[in-house]
Amino acid sequence: MGDRYSFSLTTFSPSGKLVQIEYALAAVNKGVTSVGLKGTNGIVIATERKSHTPLLEDNSIEKVSTICRNVGMVYSGMGPDARILLDKARKSAQEYKRVYLEEPSVMIMVKEIASIMQEFTQSGGVRPFGVSLLIAGFDETGPSLYQVDPSGSYWAWKASAIGKNMINAKTFLEKRYSETMELEDAVHTAILTLKEGYEGTMVESGIEIGIAYLENTTTKEGDKIQQGRFKKLSEPEIKDYLANL
Repeated sequence: MGDRYSFSLTTFSPSGKLVQIEYALAAVNKGVTSVGLKGTNGIVIATERKSHTPLLEDNSIEKVSTICRNVGMVYSGMGPDARILLDKARKSAQEYKRVYLEEPSVMIMVKEIASIMQEFTQSGGVRPFGVSLLIAGFDETGPSLYQVDPSGSYWAWKASAIGKNMINAKTFLEKRYSETMELEDAVHTAILTLKEGYEGTMVESGIEIGIAYLENTTTKEGDKIQQGRFKKLSEPEIKDYLANL
């Protein structure tokens, strides 16, 4: 009886569970730890970047990615699944901008990605995505941080963690997080959270960090405005943060 439900994507078990979702979450929990924190003036997302062999080029691994100008994401779980979602999200963001001549809000991107993930829980011949995502961005409502799970469920968070060291990371965040912290403090706290479960000495090439913030820009008409911006920190920038811990 158990096998019958285990191999059916669209059938609930007698206990009311979709076991394929549980298998997908198990894949997430085997992935490296990723964290996200919301500051008063920005968002930070960070993750470990580990290779299983010194022969691998470190810069070929990318876990923190830009979706559009003001939104980015990080994943824990299966990399190939995350790439599919990233490609779909980027395409959706470009379509939105072409129609409305502006960047999409964080919520619009979260709903789009969550809808894709939910669809794969009830379609025949496919399986749920084996990733959880932390999506960070800055729009007219301010900084936003969302977590999206394989079921398509999503929640807004002040701080969150996903991956194999999720429980310890969340415990650490509960002790260290403050709603009044600014972006600089949030970056330091994110690094310290990863460091709690990091194996070996943490170096700039061993982690990835992305931040969302307000950027001062000038329009074509010469007006000065502020717009949301997401960017990845370079290794020299990360090295500076590590030196100041």
